[in-house]
Amino acid sequence: MNDSADVDLPGDWEDGDQPDESGRRGRRAALIALGLVAVLVLGVGLVVGNYLNGLRNSYEKRSTVQITRGASDGERPEAVDGTGRNFLLLGSDKRSEDDAKAEGVSGQRSDVMMLVHINDANDAVYITSFPRDLYVDVPGHGKDRINSALAYGGVGLAVTTVENYTGVPIDHVALIDFDGIQGLVDSLGGVDVEVPQDFTVGDHVFTQGTQTMNGEEALAFVRARKQFADGDFQRNRNQQAVLQAIANKLISADTLSDPRKLAGAIDQISPFLTTDEGLTASSMAQLGLSLRSVRGGDLHFLSVPHGGPTTTSGGASVVATDEEAMDVLREALRTDDMGTYYAQYAGVY
Repeated sequence: MNDSADVDLPGDWEDGDQPDESGRRGRRAALIALGLVAVLVLGVGLVVGNYLNGLRNSYEKRSTVQITRGASDGERPEAVDGTGRNFLLLGSDKRSEDDAKAEGVSGQRSDVMMLVHINDANDAVYITSFPRDLYVDVPGHGKDRINSALAYGGVGLAVTTVENYTGVPIDHVALIDFDGIQGLVDSLGGVDVEVPQDFTVGDHVFTQGTQTMNGEEALAFVRARKQFADGDFQRNRNQQAVLQAIANKLISADTLSDPRKLAGAIDQISPFLTTDEGLTASSMAQLGLSLRSVRGGDLHFLSVPHGGPTTTSGGASVVATDEEAMDVLREALRTDDMGTYYAQYAGVY
């Protein structure tokens, strides 16, 4: 793949006090963290510069897939200029053979599904989680849990299912194996996570409040669900808390000033990452550059509207949709008005 290893920096990214090339490389290195926040958003970011062919080579350890629509998938939602960008972040946990048989699946299911909307001004990011058991139309397979799309048709069908349900096009997609989260957190030296309540998972004890977690602890934290009265809903919130903690660490001065730590983060997560073919090294660098003003407080987490737990005619436990409330979110996404939506509905679902 012919992918440029350089990206021109805008005037407001230059530092007149550091005219030498080493200073310029340092500023370029900061793009890694900004692109990595985009993976919060996406999965991983890449920056450009000299030391940086190695970083690009690390990023290229990821797998890529081509996203296409089949005959039964329907028309793709129309893209409208000036309404921001949409990314789909998927997280998948490896399952034992017994788990797969018990759940009647032969492929991976996405235990994390988040739609990431970057507004057109590139100064706010809205990360919206889907309950994994949300009962929706999966093209070619009728009604099923939304996380089944990945098992039925891979990343492409997952994208199509979310596009059809939300009514907006997905620009890029990234799938992260949960095992990659452990190495990423350790490469950052741990992250500070807001724990909602006291609970225990195996040998791991979590205490309400801010807790510093290593990779193994963070992985246990995002996997936990049986410990909570609202199960998967709290797990979604915990996953968001870990992503927020990773983002905060990535854009901290401690990380931005440490190229070795940035390189380690990319090297750790890339082998566990699958993206669409268009999410190349240079496009990730451009994404990081476009989000250079974003900080932790500009990342806003929500959940899609949904009903309560219900049972299908076949006896499966699922989460009902709320189409009337969902139409409000669809309109906010289509018109790039997520700021207003967030002000009204944050924490409601």
